[in-house]
Amino acid sequence: MALAGTRLTTEADRLADRTGLGEAIFGGILLGAATSLSGIVTSVTAASDGFASLAVSNAVGGITAQTAFLVVADMIYRRVNLEHAAADANNMLMAALLMLLVSLPLAAAFAPPVTVYGVHPISLLLVAAYLFGTRAAVALRDKPMWRPSSTPETRADTPDEGEANKQPLPVMIAVFAGLSVVLALCGFAIARAGAVLSQELGISGTVVGALMTAVATSLPELVTTLAAVRRGALQLAVGGIIGGNTFDVLFLSLSDAAYREGSIYHAMTEADDLMLVGAIMITAILLMGLIMRERRGIGFEGLAILAAYVGLAGIQVAIG
Repeated sequence: MALAGTRLTTEADRLADRTGLGEAIFGGILLGAATSLSGIVTSVTAASDGFASLAVSNAVGGITAQTAFLVVADMIYRRVNLEHAAADANNMLMAALLMLLVSLPLAAAFAPPVTVYGVHPISLLLVAAYLFGTRAAVALRDKPMWRPSSTPETRADTPDEGEANKQPLPVMIAVFAGLSVVLALCGFAIARAGAVLSQELGISGTVVGALMTAVATSLPELVTTLAAVRRGALQLAVGGIIGGNTFDVLFLSLSDAAYREGSIYHAMTEADDLMLVGAIMITAILLMGLIMRERRGIGFEGLAILAAYVGLAGIQVAIG
């Protein structure tokens, strides 16, 4: 999984240049979706087997873990605060979209348990909101209404035309798709292992999903983020995490369809609800960091994200 993630970053950076989409858009939509495939398979497999909490917490736990991974990348990039150097309007837009998407399943838990062919309407709304948000991100890339102030530390997204044109575009797309499939296959094995751990060790599905399977399926995001930082593709690094997190919310729509015992949102526990609140809080902190753009170290957002993640994990262990 780690090797596939590293190679995926290289192909994503080249495709971002070759297609003209840019690192933030390609990272936020396509790379984020590709690295999330293992998590999708994990959540859907768990939901189809009747493990609702495992499915939900794997999806939401991935969001919190991956945001914490961004702080790790910030520690490695020592020149300046990563959120400062990778300033991009699309990353802020996707972070706002992520907060909206995560709030919808939480609202569904308090709404009537209405389903259409076993699927809650919120699941359809999640997909519609995601498609609207990604379309808005592409439109913002083409016709930006404002831009972040450029500083000596800002790293602009400049295409490497020589590297991008070495391979035919169909070959590059095929390699990217093949590596994505490898990550998806890993998710099936992780889901089965998580279900066994929950049953055999008597650990709640929320704890297994949030702290075990979520971290395992999030390793591609960690690898691709660190690889992108080493390549100097900072917008790709930040966009890949935020985009992956945004795509992760769609796990819940697919899991709801796979869960045959009713609405998966009404099968969630209070611990699952807490994970959703934690994901919103951590994303809000990241968005504040993207807006304020501190120059030194990991900034207040890095410290706050790590503190929130550790605190959330500690609470889950205590109540699980």
